[in-house]
Amino acid sequence: MYYRSFHNHPCLYETKLGQIVTKMYIFAVINNHKTYMSLFSDNIRHLRVKKGVSQENVAENLSISRASLAKYESGINQAPYETLVRISHYYHVSIDLLLTADIRKINMEQLLKLDDNRILLPIMVDAAGENVIEIVPHKAKAGYLTGYSDMEFIENLQHISLPMLKGGKYRAFEVDGDSMPPFKTGSYIVGKYVESAKELKKGRGYLVMTTEGMTYKRLKGISKDYLTLESDNELYEPFEVPVSEILQLWEFGGYFGTEELSTVDLGAQSTRDILIEFRKEFRDHIKQSKKQK
Repeated sequence: MYYRSFHNHPCLYETKLGQIVTKMYIFAVINNHKTYMSLFSDNIRHLRVKKGVSQENVAENLSISRASLAKYESGINQAPYETLVRISHYYHVSIDLLLTADIRKINMEQLLKLDDNRILLPIMVDAAGENVIEIVPHKAKAGYLTGYSDMEFIENLQHISLPMLKGGKYRAFEVDGDSMPPFKTGSYIVGKYVESAKELKKGRGYLVMTTEGMTYKRLKGISKDYLTLESDNELYEPFEVPVSEILQLWEFGGYFGTEELSTVDLGAQSTRDILIEFRKEFRDHIKQSKKQK
């Protein structure tokens, strides 16, 4: 789920590759007249009905009275923070979706689902309505962990355009450390936003954002509760990340930097791997182009 800023007007935009832009305007009109409280009441009522349970049943699971739930669903009262968190966990829908999106018009199965996480992604577009690539430097990473869903924070990031990157949302993050050669500290990894856990591929590089921070690693294994990540530098051991702690995933789409790679950085084996990867991506690009014709 993307959250767009278009001509300085934020609106919800349900992403689907190849989806027409006119749907963005529909969301803008709908949500422009909806308050957070109104959306919240409509959403929790819709989720309960869709789940096929009574107010009594939901209220019991939330440890509140049926009368309180009825007032939340009718928009008479606002739910306190503790109850809001419990409602989010009960329906497995994030708080930002409950408060800012009209869930009745969203295919929830298309959103990124990692345990209790279903998230909105703010993005920027240029005057032609095309996605731009926001740049998240190292000094902005701490702010990104708290502002990744804040449209104002995203708007203040510098951005670039890479026309060769199509089909999806891309964002560039500065990397540091020596765990993923040949990328050096100061290089930028351009990641493609992962909208569904079904898109994850073993062996691919991913920018993984958790509640603890962000790291760029290769995906070694996938299980119900954990992702196993590994470094290309053999000095570092693989490790597991609970899916419940993952906030965002970005698949490697490219990189850029200001330092030239040396022969030490780019040995014979790494050159071979890069050529193989380039050939595979080129073949995939040709196949995709043929399908679009």
